[in-house]
Amino acid sequence: MWNGLVGVAKETYTASLGEGVVPRPLMMPLVRGELVGLIWVRPLKVGQDALAGIAELANIAAAAGADEVVLAWETHDVATACELPIVGPAPCLNMVVATRDGHVLHQFPYSEQLLSRSAEGWASVAPDWRPASAPQPGGELVPPIQAAVNFSFTPIELDHPDPFGVTVVLMEEDGYRISLTEAFAR
Repeated sequence: MWNGLVGVAKETYTASLGEGVVPRPLMMPLVRGELVGLIWVRPLKVGQDALAGIAELANIAAAAGADEVVLAWETHDVATACELPIVGPAPCLNMVVATRDGHVLHQFPYSEQLLSRSAEGWASVAPDWRPASAPQPGGELVPPIQAAVNFSFTPIELDHPDPFGVTVVLMEEDGYRISLTEAFAR
């Protein structure tokens, strides 16, 4: 499963960077080893909104009763959006796999090969994936990612017959892009 999730993240990054866009942070919650779906963070404003928006990725995992989550983000992108110092390699696709008992940080650094530049100055690039760093059990996570990990395992208490379904609807209304697997689709 892990190799498949890494493959999806790398393919997404390659396609998006080729279009001149850095993919937004992504969460992939799992329940008993089954993928719930893919949740991309909503459009963010720099600062507190970015910190909150990334942490709120946890809502789907918490509502689904996830026992494992995988989050993916780009070092420079999250640091800039959240007004935080850059920690670790950049550019770099970071992925953390977490359970209630802890997490392991995986880093996939890359260099950017310029493909083209638009008249507006946007660069289309191809990632040249470098060797991955050794997995880091308990590796340092930036605050919004650490918050998303922590909140993923905090049960959501909603007085509603379908707390998962209502959470999905509310998050979609807030601008999160959610793609549920067939087993979890409404």
